[in-house]
Amino acid sequence: MRVVALVPGGIGDQILFFPTLDDLKGHYPEAQIDVVTEPRSKAAYRVSKSVHEVLTFDYKDRNSLADWANLVGTIRDREYDVAITTGQSWLEGLVLWLTGIPTRISYKGKGGAPFTNTVPLKTEQYIAGMYHDLLQGVGIGSPCPELAINVPKPDIDWADREQIRLGVKDTGYILVHGDYHHCNQPKGLERIYPTESWLEIIQDCQRKQPDMPVVVIKDAQNEEFVRTILQSAPNIKVSSPDDIGKLAAMIAGANLMLCTHSAPMHLSVAVQTYTIALFGPTDPAKVLPKSDKFLAIKSPTGKMADIAAKTVLSKIWGG
Repeated sequence: MRVVALVPGGIGDQILFFPTLDDLKGHYPEAQIDVVTEPRSKAAYRVSKSVHEVLTFDYKDRNSLADWANLVGTIRDREYDVAITTGQSWLEGLVLWLTGIPTRISYKGKGGAPFTNTVPLKTEQYIAGMYHDLLQGVGIGSPCPELAINVPKPDIDWADREQIRLGVKDTGYILVHGDYHHCNQPKGLERIYPTESWLEIIQDCQRKQPDMPVVVIKDAQNEEFVRTILQSAPNIKVSSPDDIGKLAAMIAGANLMLCTHSAPMHLSVAVQTYTIALFGPTDPAKVLPKSDKFLAIKSPTGKMADIAAKTVLSKIWGG
């Protein structure tokens, strides 16, 4: 069986779709499963254990008819038996109908899109479970499995060397993934946690657990955040994993992950690291599974900046 899944969205959306892909592969071990995702999200599949090939299509771009026609041709040439899409749009339904794929699965929508199998859209649940409901379209009614990833061995080896370089291999460490400061849109600002609050949390951790190093993750989007933290707390450790596998391996080695609602949060869930995640407008129940290992702190106002540092610290120290 050849299956294609159309999964728009960011890296976090892809990771939340992994349980669906894994359960499908578990029920049909010989199936070849491909994914069509946005170029920005292709990197997520470095840690997928069930996907054969990743195709890219920028769903959010102002695509011409020729762009959509190329997507139809690309999918049609691979002669898939089943298509699954997380979207409900009539356009996606038309695209899949034009490919000639016999079984086309999506959620029940209002547009009458030409899907062959539809399932109820239950948005009140954990998103991974909502995605997993789509497998009812191929007769799979099992519970949604836990989020899991497959970290390549070279990335695990890199993380081992990195922990030795940082001097945290034997001590353990608290891992911090901070905020992006380039976003000027009001919606984005609601999701940024202030650097001064992060600094208060980090310094309190250093005072109370001097033998437990704090490691801050640095990437291309949060360099300003890391630079500011280093100016006030020069004895923190900094790690710069250059792909999602290395990042996942560093998270897996941590005693505690402190982060905002982000793709690294989902990686932390997948590797079962104890996690405290900060939320602005998002409902934590939609993106975090129920577990004592994953704690959410929701802003009372919907703005992440309004979460007091002392609230986070009370969760860290069990207050």
